[in-house]
Amino acid sequence: MESTDRTMTDAQYDRMGTLLSRFRSSRAMNLEMLDGFFAALICCPDMVRPSEYLPEIWGGEMGDEEAWESREQLQEFMDLVMQHWNTISRKLQAGDIYLPILLEDEQGVAHANDWATGFMRGMSLRHYVWNELISSEEHGGSLIPILALANEHHPDPEMRPYKEPMDAQQREKLITGMAAGLINIYRYFAPHRCSAARGAAVGSTYRRTTEKVGRNDPCPCGSGKKFKRCCGNKTFH
Repeated sequence: MESTDRTMTDAQYDRMGTLLSRFRSSRAMNLEMLDGFFAALICCPDMVRPSEYLPEIWGGEMGDEEAWESREQLQEFMDLVMQHWNTISRKLQAGDIYLPILLEDEQGVAHANDWATGFMRGMSLRHYVWNELISSEEHGGSLIPILALANEHHPDPEMRPYKEPMDAQQREKLITGMAAGLINIYRYFAPHRCSAARGAAVGSTYRRTTEKVGRNDPCPCGSGKKFKRCCGNKTFH
């Protein structure tokens, strides 16, 4: 794991990674994916409750009893998860660049695919909110590095950002753009979060302020493809 200045210690992150590895589902998240997932949920102005996002983390129903040796171990996991959530939240609230947790392969290369995939899984829980950002000509570009890294190995070649294998320079540029884009995304949704907080006091919910992009409309990213064959496919599948 790349060393970064964090509220949690490296030992705590290693422990959380070990606990995450106990889940057997193919959709269970590793530490990198969880980091991206939480970043999306924290940016989103529409609250996602633990009862909704926890099954996404371990890739199944609300409990994998065989994953835990004791109730104390489950509590340890929940404490680490919430501490990590708070670490990301504090960093973004302070307006600082949050450096994603990126796991390295045997050659010491951080690919960032899992982080971007985790972010998109977070987006999918409130896709009607994220459509507004995707549709924004001024701010939608903040998502491009995330979409590119998440779809690097997409089974449909047409959905891959690069037809040839991505080189180290391209990857580093996307990772840098992903980190910078995250703070822009958080700032973009700031007025929405304030509105959502005020609305919660009177029982209202988030409302879309721009018209939803139709699946057969031109994709707002400018690719020339239909939305369902471009960012609509990349984001919500």
